Amino acid sequence: MKFILDIFFNFSTRGTSINSMKESWKHAARQITYRLFLFLGFLVRRTNRRQFERLAAVMGDFVYYVLRSRRKLVETNLAVTFPEKSPREIAGIARQVYRNQAVNLFEVLRLPLLQSKEDAAELIDLYLDDFLAKTRDRGKGGVFVSGHFGNWELTGVCIGLLVAPIAVVAKKLKNRLVNNKIEQLRCLYGNTVIYKKNALREGLAVLRKGGVVTVLGDQSDPGGGFFMDFLGRKASMFLGPAFLALRADVPMFVVMCRRRENGKYVLEAEEVDTSDLSFSRKNVQELTRRYTRAIEKYIRRYPEEWFWLHNRWKRRG
Repeated sequence: MKFILDIFFNFSTRGTSINSMKESWKHAARQITYRLFLFLGFLVRRTNRRQFERLAAVMGDFVYYVLRSRRKLVETNLAVTFPEKSPREIAGIARQVYRNQAVNLFEVLRLPLLQSKEDAAELIDLYLDDFLAKTRDRGKGGVFVSGHFGNWELTGVCIGLLVAPIAVVAKKLKNRLVNNKIEQLRCLYGNTVIYKKNALREGLAVLRKGGVVTVLGDQSDPGGGFFMDFLGRKASMFLGPAFLALRADVPMFVVMCRRRENGKYVLEAEEVDTSDLSFSRKNVQELTRRYTRAIEKYIRRYPEEWFWLHNRWKRRG
């Protein structure tokens, strides 16, 4: 496609700058993507659960078998992480990864159908008693650290509806129109979005007021210099969650959402011990190691739930 567009630019500009033409095409592409996003949402919200799950399976298989988008990357990542598994087992996990991501997308598009706590409770079981006992019940803030695991978007909205509103740290999407729509969905029931550029300052303000900040801690830090073993390979680590928890002196819990065979999600919370850590660079790194190990445990146990399509190990120090 890029080759065809380049030919078009080379022979059809006639006084209009190539850069200007490219920007016009990018703008049109963003508009088309946004309209398709809205149309897909309209469609998915008019299906029942069995229908949209079947559609998600077809869509996932189409991307895996036909489009093959990032398939080599996914299967390579899985094979390196699980050398004990056969190629057939790796292919089976990879196929399920694509199906799960299609389900995730459809579940997000169906978020406006959540009208009550009862609706949310039918979708997810939350086990957050220990977290609430150490945070909300004491009038104290807390940090949720999670990963691109299960349906992280659905989880945030359901926590906001079933427990209390939270602040979600997110990265802006390049498509502004789609980003604004996703932000609207994230904030349906009182949640707020903090973008990564302002995450530390705004996150600390939320925590000091007794709020909860949720950060996906399995991402790499493009500007950071801290590397550690992650799923068997050296990787750049994002220190933000540990910085926030230690700086604000609040509890940290790893929360991981996974999908059961019946289609219902379960959210499990595990406290990360910070009792021996004060705020310092060394301890921020140590806390990062601790929560990363907890996240790894879930990924190894339920590999089909993680977002293997991301080139997680592109930065190696």
